[in-house]
Amino acid sequence: MRYKNLGKNGPEISTIGFGAWGISGRDWGNTDDEQSKRAIHTALDNGVNFIDTADTYGFGHSEELISQVLDERGRRDNVIIATKAGNNFYPFLGKDFGTTPGNPDYSKKYLTFAAEQSLKRLKVDALDLLQLHSPTLDLVDNDEPWEALEILKQQGKIKLAGLSVQSFKETEQAFLLDKYNSVLDVIQVRYNLLEREAEKELLPKAMKYNIGVIVRIPILFGLLAGKFNRNTTFGENDHRKMNLSPEKLDEYLTQLEMFKPFFESRKEFSMAQLSLRFCIAHPACHIAIPGGKTPLQVIENIGASDIDIPYEEFPSID
Repeated sequence: MRYKNLGKNGPEISTIGFGAWGISGRDWGNTDDEQSKRAIHTALDNGVNFIDTADTYGFGHSEELISQVLDERGRRDNVIIATKAGNNFYPFLGKDFGTTPGNPDYSKKYLTFAAEQSLKRLKVDALDLLQLHSPTLDLVDNDEPWEALEILKQQGKIKLAGLSVQSFKETEQAFLLDKYNSVLDVIQVRYNLLEREAEKELLPKAMKYNIGVIVRIPILFGLLAGKFNRNTTFGENDHRKMNLSPEKLDEYLTQLEMFKPFFESRKEFSMAQLSLRFCIAHPACHIAIPGGKTPLQVIENIGASDIDIPYEEFPSID
């Protein structure tokens, strides 16, 4: 496992982390908590020291599972836990939903409340990183959410402040780094072999300000691991039913065909490993956070950290 500092203010982190949305028990089909905890243990046992979650994942369940794992390990590991806030799920507790409903709230009052609840679930004195959770531009192009992050820092409730950039708005939201770089320590961005909009403006600005970059959706919900074909379907309780609709799946698989020679010429590595390596090969990017529901998936993902293929050797999509 290789490590990098997460931007100018961040700690040293593994270049492959653990994305904890898939273990939340919501939005990804059925999950098994004991298997999920084994997956986290496997990640930590093999050099991962960064876990990314959000308060809304499983309505707090993802954070609770992470806390249970840390308890089981005696909280002896130096594990960095990044969480997110901005989707007020609390009115929906105890109600049945196939996938998580949206209810954005980026007010100081709510962000402070949300941070305090995450502190309790994770059983920590301070959150290592709190990120605004993929807000639309109108919700964060004002000072209130950024002032909330600054206040939480001053109060010692969070160590670092971040923005999870809204998917497919990477260029539109890039100016936020110019405007709020004094507050922003880290951004999280959707970026992978097939989706490279972040390269235009967002990643160069992150490098300019030495802001940490976390790459989410690095294997495109499993598609870049070679798991799906045009006949793949998803259950009603799986967000991929919408995000990988038959039309979108067909479009992605058509784009993926151009990468076949690249994958076939490097068969010592899996598709997932090569896809992950692409993300962390970009000089702006510090870590990729694939999900892992099982220990075997985690072990495969971790292998990408030690691959030496430079960014320039990956096929372009121009």
